[in-house]
Amino acid sequence: MIPFSDEDLKQPVLNIINEKIAPMLARDGGAIKLLGIKDSKVFVQLQGACVGCAASGSTLKFIVEKELQTWIHQELSIVNVAIGEEEQYDFN
Repeated sequence: MIPFSDEDLKQPVLNIINEKIAPMLARDGGAIKLLGIKDSKVFVQLQGACVGCAASGSTLKFIVEKELQTWIHQELSIVNVAIGEEEQYDFN
């Protein structure tokens, strides 16, 4: 069990995304946006060249999720929310 609240995780997750992941994706024309965190699941949205990319699933699992697990906590998981589907989730 993760010893942090979803709110406690927000800033560290955002830091990892902004400092480590976003620059890497930007080199290939992609982007990532943090939408929210709920029950230790990190909800993001891949944007730019990442949308529809065949490697996006691997990017999420083996880069984004792995970085978050390495730097913050091993039980974090990542969920990609497709563009236009944000309203289906409640992050409050």
